[in-house]
Amino acid sequence: MTDTQALRAAALESKAWPYEEARKLLKRYPAGKPDGAPVLFETGYGPSGLPHIGTFNEVLRTTMVRHAFEALSDAPTRLIAFSDDMDGLRKVPDNVPNQAMLAEYLGKPLTRIPDPFGKFESFAHHNNAMLRDFLDRFGFDYEFVSSTEMYASGAFDEALRQVLRRYQGIMDVMLPTLRAERRATYSPVLPVSPKSGIVLQVPVEVLDAEAGLIAFDDEGERIEQSVFGGKSKLQWKVDWAMRWYALGVDYEMAGKDLIDSVIQSSKICRVLGGTPPEGFNYEMFLDEKGEKISKSKGNGLSLDQWLTYGPDESLAFYIYREPKKAKALHLGLIPRAVDDYWQFRANYGAQPIEQQLGNPVHHIHNGPPPAEMLPVTFGLLLNLVGVMGDATKEQVWGYLVNYVPDANPETYPALDALIGYALAYARDFVVPTLRKRPPMGVEVDALQRLDAVLASLPEGANAEDIQNEVYEIGKTGGFENLRDWFKALYETLLGSEQGPRMGSFIALYGVANSRKLIAEALARAEAPAAG
Repeated sequence: MTDTQALRAAALESKAWPYEEARKLLKRYPAGKPDGAPVLFETGYGPSGLPHIGTFNEVLRTTMVRHAFEALSDAPTRLIAFSDDMDGLRKVPDNVPNQAMLAEYLGKPLTRIPDPFGKFESFAHHNNAMLRDFLDRFGFDYEFVSSTEMYASGAFDEALRQVLRRYQGIMDVMLPTLRAERRATYSPVLPVSPKSGIVLQVPVEVLDAEAGLIAFDDEGERIEQSVFGGKSKLQWKVDWAMRWYALGVDYEMAGKDLIDSVIQSSKICRVLGGTPPEGFNYEMFLDEKGEKISKSKGNGLSLDQWLTYGPDESLAFYIYREPKKAKALHLGLIPRAVDDYWQFRANYGAQPIEQQLGNPVHHIHNGPPPAEMLPVTFGLLLNLVGVMGDATKEQVWGYLVNYVPDANPETYPALDALIGYALAYARDFVVPTLRKRPPMGVEVDALQRLDAVLASLPEGANAEDIQNEVYEIGKTGGFENLRDWFKALYETLLGSEQGPRMGSFIALYGVANSRKLIAEALARAEAPAAG
């Protein structure tokens, strides 16, 4: 059996969620799509605002399913990033300039609103450019598709005819889901007013489905107008269904908040004569308090914020895991996510193929991860730079030589990048919280013993040797349990409630520097109380 055959056989049985999703598509197309057409994956984006962490989340997860399908099938695939840029502007975003100008264009298609940043043809063109830059930054393989261009070019014309032909069937799906006052004005088709340029929410009469002709009232005047050429768009749920039908979308996931939309759009897709795509509904992220993240509340976390303090892979790792479980998303998660990512990466090489396919790094890197391993954890780096205070990369590398003989940026480029993240995270979140308390009671004697042991260590004692000595002092130092000893070390020497393996920290920080920390702690114990 070849490696490819072994991979495919294991993937067919894997419980990793991307493979479970991919098998839905394999069941749908055991021999590929008719005429060898690509299996089509889609993600959607509303360009009324800038791309955010949810955009990254959806494209990343969809890409993971796409790669999993490609491991199971030889069928070609495509991924399109669809921009709903024909939408009317509903409200002015808080995070853009020239808000008064934008307010004058409320209700108009996003591609017909001036760019408040003054750089592009329209507000949508600006945000679409940001989206493409955003996706390109992470190396996603995708094709960008603009709703405006599809409507205006005639690419959606046949699907729009089908919407008009099946108009009543669509109304039969939608009307029971609406409140009475909404039912009175609801129409699947939203004409663009020839007078104001606003996307209208008005009842529509279908005059000629084949010709694409509709009639509606606009400021008291009856207008007869074509639905073609960008002169109309569809209501959101109908638009989504029409897109699936017109493009032949086979897979699209969505957040849990869109479950109802998926249900209704799937029904409409069938009314049109299409087959809804496969997909699943992922859970939403929560803030530190366990509350749903909301743009209006401003309690979310931006992509740039995460990537200031942790690498792309750490975010991808966090996003990969448990997509159907509501998870907190805040900056305090970054150190654990970084170290967990590297731990899974270190485990990968020795795992059998079945475990490798369930390892998050396999899906983050679409196969085996890069070979470089870390000689220290991110948590240990944070403890080091926390004690160092205002430090530079070069100074950190100077300490790393104590721990790793060949430590330099050229040998460990990923570690060099991680030092930059550690310096930023420690500066903003660790150093301001450090409070070194004086040792008390048996802690004083235990620290004195530790200092004596460190003074007598042979040259080149390794982290494990030091850890054994620390462990022995804790066992015989009069502590109720070892946890109390290690907690005392963290609180008196490092100023934090939690910390690293002290053997590793002392080896990294250096015996002489660690003895200085002990001396400072003992001096605090001897200092008279203020007042």
